[in-house]
Amino acid sequence: MAIDDVKWDVFKNLLGQIRTKVSMLNKQNKELKRENLKLKNKLEEIQKEQSDIFSEISESDRIAMRHQVSSLIDKINNHIGD
Repeated sequence: MAIDDVKWDVFKNLLGQIRTKVSMLNKQNKELKRENLKLKNKLEEIQKEQSDIFSEISESDRIAMRHQVSSLIDKINNHIGD
C-alpha cells in the first residue's frame, strides 16, 4: 500500500501544479482581454479622429486620380506581360 500512497501523493502534487498553472493562465487571459479592449477603444478613437483623404478632395480630383492609377496599373500590366 505504500506504493499506492506515494503514487497518490505524486498525483495530488501534479494536480495542484496543474491547477496553479491554469489559475495563472486564466488571470493572464483576463489581463490580456482588458488590454485588448483598451487597445480596441484607442484604435476606434484614433480612427474617428482621422479624416478620409478622399473626403478632402473634390469629385473631379478623385476621378482624375482614379484615371491616373488605372493608367499606371495598365502600364505595369503591359510591362509585366512583355
